[in-house]
Amino acid sequence: MMRKLLACKLRRTSLLFVFCAVFLLAAGFSKSWHIDAHYWWILLAPVLLGLRKRSVMALLWVVLFAASLGFWRGGLYQDKLARFDNYYGQKGTVTVIASQDAAYGKSKQLTFDTKHVIIDSTGERLTGKVSISGFGLNAVFAGDEIRVAGKLRPSLGSYQGRMSFGQMTLVEHHNSLVNELRRRFTAGVQSALPEPVASFGMGLLIGQRNTLPPGVTQSLLMVGLTHIVAASGYNMTILLRSADKVAGKRSKRLKLLLSLGLIVLFLLFAGTSASIVRAAIVSLLSIATAYYGREFKPLILLLFAAAITAYANPYYVWSDIGWYLSFLAFFGVMILAPLLQVNWSARWKESIIACVALESICAEIMALPYILHTFGQMSFVGIIANVLVVAFIPLAMLLTLIAGLAGMLLAPVAGWFAWPATLLMTYMLDVANLLSHVPYAFKEGIGFSTKQMLGWYVVVGSLVLALKRKADMSESDTITEKKSKETDFERTLQVVNNQA
Repeated sequence: MMRKLLACKLRRTSLLFVFCAVFLLAAGFSKSWHIDAHYWWILLAPVLLGLRKRSVMALLWVVLFAASLGFWRGGLYQDKLARFDNYYGQKGTVTVIASQDAAYGKSKQLTFDTKHVIIDSTGERLTGKVSISGFGLNAVFAGDEIRVAGKLRPSLGSYQGRMSFGQMTLVEHHNSLVNELRRRFTAGVQSALPEPVASFGMGLLIGQRNTLPPGVTQSLLMVGLTHIVAASGYNMTILLRSADKVAGKRSKRLKLLLSLGLIVLFLLFAGTSASIVRAAIVSLLSIATAYYGREFKPLILLLFAAAITAYANPYYVWSDIGWYLSFLAFFGVMILAPLLQVNWSARWKESIIACVALESICAEIMALPYILHTFGQMSFVGIIANVLVVAFIPLAMLLTLIAGLAGMLLAPVAGWFAWPATLLMTYMLDVANLLSHVPYAFKEGIGFSTKQMLGWYVVVGSLVLALKRKADMSESDTITEKKSKETDFERTLQVVNNQA
């Protein structure tokens, strides 16, 4: 029995699944368990040799290698983040590079994020995301080098620090062609469309939501539509579907080049935030596997993308709420929704509204327990709002693009090109506003324990396994029936030949 177990071969996809899962677990536990794994590279040779045989011993080497790599990477990143502790609560001056154009936030301060922080007194460079707010400048653009005097404090979520009420001075203005085009396009949208439609359109197109009025932001939150104004996988999915419709039937190479070009343009104009990078990784992996005719299981695809992003920044696994929500929504859209669509009729599968409704429901099923556990809030009209609004997002993005280009190039007559976008997005905002005023549409203070959240996901996982087994059995029956029909046809043909 033991010999048979040791002699059996495992699939490479199974080994990849185990590697990603163990690495994510090790990276997550590395925050609490400090294990010295600096010699993880010694296990690389046995892993590479074991992949050829794909035996149970190879699985053991993969587990050891993934665990040591996860603990090593997590420990290394913790050492970098620990340097912040030396400066928390101290007044000083830092030099930063703005990751985005600044917007006015609370207390009428210019607010922006930065990933490049240098302590002027020591010259030490800190690794991590920091929020900067303060006064002294009329505007701060992406790429600008700014000196800020203030007090560095710890922060929550994906931020490692924050500095509020700082005094800003411009060190150097770093402009780029991409940033200049983005600003000109934003100005074109704002000149062609009225507010808050212009800000809403920029949110749909490239995820720029820091200019949305507080009332619109609150309405979108209450009806569960905040995700549509965040540059994420949905925006990129729309672009890739468009590329597939334009070039899918003409040339596989043309489709590949067009898809890659759209991803690059989206990254340049929307920025490289964590959610956009995650969506880009998932999209690139999907494109690569489709181009080479390979079948990449969605679950392994998501785990692989999660492992890549966690290796780049283990802090995602430790406390980044957006990281968890994005992959939970990905799971609902890429795994749960297709399994539920298997038994649909062809009429329902061709309906955009029905597909969007199902994807929204599945994403909500996966994300809701985590939201309840973390925030304790829930929208009871989210599904209705998504069905009424989300199906029109592709058209709204296209019309916003037309309006922005008209504002850039044909300012005197931009209004004639912009009125369809104004009409459609006014409808979308009105839906959000009306549903937000429905009694008991939004509930806060809902308690949801860790056990309840895990229990929910156990039930969903069991449902996914049952649907997967049913789909496999249905596919197997279809293949068997097809072979049976081919055999009957061959027998009939043989009888006819014999008679002839």
